[in-house]
Amino acid sequence: MRRRSSPAKRVSAAESTSHGGGLPLVGLALAVILWGTSFVAIKAALVGFGPLAVGAGRMLLSSTLMLALWPRIDAPDRRPGDWRWLALIALLYPCLYYVLEGNALTLTTASQAGTVSALVPLLAAVGARVFLNEHLPGRAVAGLAASLVGVVVLSLGAPAQAAAPAPALGNALEVLAMVSYAISMLALKRMTSRYSPWFLTGVQFLVGALLFLPALILMPIDAWGRVPLEAWVGVVYLGLFVTLLPAGLYNFAMSRMPTGRAAMAINLVPVVALVTGFVLLGESLAPIQVAACVVIFGGVVLGQMQGSMGGRSEVERAGDGGSSAAGQLRPTDAESAES
Repeated sequence: MRRRSSPAKRVSAAESTSHGGGLPLVGLALAVILWGTSFVAIKAALVGFGPLAVGAGRMLLSSTLMLALWPRIDAPDRRPGDWRWLALIALLYPCLYYVLEGNALTLTTASQAGTVSALVPLLAAVGARVFLNEHLPGRAVAGLAASLVGVVVLSLGAPAQAAAPAPALGNALEVLAMVSYAISMLALKRMTSRYSPWFLTGVQFLVGALLFLPALILMPIDAWGRVPLEAWVGVVYLGLFVTLLPAGLYNFAMSRMPTGRAAMAINLVPVVALVTGFVLLGESLAPIQVAACVVIFGGVVLGQMQGSMGGRSEVERAGDGGSSAAGQLRPTDAESAES
């Protein structure tokens, strides 16, 4: 039987689709900071664990937290066949994403991987225009272009690093990880009109924990004793702070604004990654990279000013009429929660 929800205690899926003033932007800011520091944390975790074991550890910790919160999450409006979309979302992110990114960071630096992550807005904006009928008005397009130019300069200005044995291959894997994430993000957007963002986040990491668990089970017993403290700290930080919280915050923000505009904030992730890589790992920060960070930040601010300057996307205007692009493209799939 479907669980009944208490409005005072549970997170409503319907509430998540309304426009919540400055809260979505606060959520985006926190998500960016946590995601930006994740590259350094992954580097630390990889000192003692393999990429799959790191993914398993962080998702098991996050899933434990998610299970504690599960009773407070509103039951979704499930429809036959939704399970296909939920499976696609979870398999692309976090599963495939963690495999690609974990291996990428064994080959490239945290700073370079962070810069590649800025490709997500471009991928998401194009996909949202094609599949969700969203568009980026002039100010948002200009901001996106400026921030992408900054990302290019940031990458070209990166000096060689001893911690990057094969940066070209590592960055290529990171690009594939971003493609996987962008596709998952667009699929998730289709579900937010009927599913709480936290329900979707929980499904993502519960599925990921189950699929990655064998990586820990098959880890040799003697290898556990050789894991250094920094690797444990990296996994715990990833699992308790980075894996679950920013994904939920970002899903919340994306449920209340167009996908392309929400994704633009990810352009700040490389800035955070670059600074933390410099401070914590000693990765070089050249003057031209500092200038590139300023350009990226300016582009994101310009793009995020769109809503306050009066220009609104097709999705926001459609929302005034009681629907949205996400709602118009609702899937007809999902396992029924009533069975």
